[in-house]
Amino acid sequence: MKNAGFTLLEVMIALAILAIALTSLFGSQSSSVRLATETRFNIQAPLLAQLQMARFQSTEGIIADSGDFGDEFPGFQWKVEMEDATFPESELLQQLEGQLQHLILVVFWGEDLYSFRLDSYQRTPK
Repeated sequence: MKNAGFTLLEVMIALAILAIALTSLFGSQSSSVRLATETRFNIQAPLLAQLQMARFQSTEGIIADSGDFGDEFPGFQWKVEMEDATFPESELLQQLEGQLQHLILVVFWGEDLYSFRLDSYQRTPK
């Protein structure tokens, strides 16, 4: 009578093939999750930055500040900085120094894992 069944070598080869297939499958899955997260940030961050910049430009006397976007966009935060605009490389633009402010708005998400920067210039309030 012939013994029916698998040898130990056949089982080990099948397990090795299964392990290789599952490793590549999990790797591609984690890569797709990471890309989806990046895509979500790359779509939402510019829109949120433009929204926040519009709020700043509609008010007088912007100061350096930071905050978040509330419960609608959890994890998204913003920070704005103000500085006097300088244009050392252009003689024409140097005439505007003292008349413009440089607004730097940074939207970040996930413990500064992702960040988006929006620069804007506006007239210095008198």
